[in-house]
Amino acid sequence: MFIQTETTPNPNVLKFLPGRDVALAGVQEFLSIDAATASPLAEALFRLEGVTGVFFGADYVSVTRHPDFGWAAIKAPVLAAVMDHFVSGAPLMRGEAPDAEGHAADDSEVVLEIKALLDSRVRPAVAQDGGDILFDAFDPDTGVLSLRMRGACAGCPSSSATLKAGVEQMMKHYVPEVTRVEQVL
Repeated sequence: MFIQTETTPNPNVLKFLPGRDVALAGVQEFLSIDAATASPLAEALFRLEGVTGVFFGADYVSVTRHPDFGWAAIKAPVLAAVMDHFVSGAPLMRGEAPDAEGHAADDSEVVLEIKALLDSRVRPAVAQDGGDILFDAFDPDTGVLSLRMRGACAGCPSSSATLKAGVEQMMKHYVPEVTRVEQVL
């Protein structure tokens, strides 16, 4: 098995591409060892010194390192853990499949339009950088759209530029009710 790696705009996050499906049922993010117990792979990665976050995309695993640890020290152990997991045939998640972002039955027409635009244009673009953007809320009175950044996008130095220059401009263009986009931390 050959696992490719890719850098992301976030210097603390590296993408690992095992050459097979990872999380087709929906992306999943783990920010602590306690949360990682839901996944054998995430748990194995969190056992490595310097790993502070794990994100599963459709065909990749993004790993966040603590800034005090260089990739030279932890890249090989991460590669070994990812390879061991996929070679073993173990499931990605214990128990139930991860939840995918859904569409609530009471979503307004504007919110449905926002979510469709996120799903079709924004999320595929940020997935290439090892992250994800999720809908959090839309205030119809102010036009403020709140989004949640995950994976490599969370904490990335260029995430605010991505939100303002990319996502906000696109949303304003296609959904005139949106006046501003903000990141929820």
